[in-house]
Order: sequence, then structure tokens, then C-alpha cells
Amino acid sequence: QVQLVESGGGLVQAGGSLRLSCVASGGTFTMFFMAWFRQAPGKEREFVSGITRSASRKYYADSVKWRFTISRDNAKNTVYLQMDNLKPEDTAVYFCAASDNLYLPRPSEDDQYNFWGQGTQVTVYS
Repeated sequence: QVQLVESGGGLVQAGGSLRLSCVASGGTFTMFFMAWFRQAPGKEREFVSGITRSASRKYYADSVKWRFTISRDNAKNTVYLQMDNLKPEDTAVYFCAASDNLYLPRPSEDDQYNFWGQGTQVTVYS
């Protein structure tokens, strides 16, 4: 049973930074395409960023490009999301997601992922 556990959320002033972590267990981490999604109150869950198994390719939503950086440490079974220059509109619950499918035709869509974490709250105040 694959488990994903996020951490690192919190309350931060606009312009500040946070680093989210997601530790995976119960599977072969190097087989997972990893991603971060977020869901703000009253809104649908949206893609934030994704990273391939070898970290050779990274994907970002336009709204976070140049501010957020995704990375992974396969030795630690962990994926990170470094969030800089945070804005109030970044406030959301952030979810870690994993897919063990060999091919992801649409990595920004949540139906591509078969494992999810419980989420961590990020609140940005102005």
C-alpha cells in the first residue's frame, strides 16, 4: 500500500517562502511520476507542478512558474516543492500525488494519478 505524507505547510506573509515535502512509502519511489496539486476553498483542485521519475523533466502551472521549484530525492523517497514569493492567491491545501503508470499523457490532470496524500495547508496573508 503506497502512502504519501506531506509536511511543511503553514502561515506565511506575502513575499515569503515555504518548502513542502512529501515522503512516499510502500512502493518503489523511482517508478513514480510525482506531482503537486492544490485546492483553495470553493475551488476545484488544480495542478501545480510535476516531475518525471529521473527528474529530467519538470512541469509547472503558469500561475506558479518562476516562483515554485519542484525537486525529488530518490534516495529519500521524497519530493519537494520550494515556494518563493508567495501570494495570497497561493492559499490552498496542497496535495502530493503519485502515478506508477509508465506513460502519463496528461500530467496536469488529476485522473492520471493513483496515489494521493492527505494534504497540507498553506495560508499566505498580505
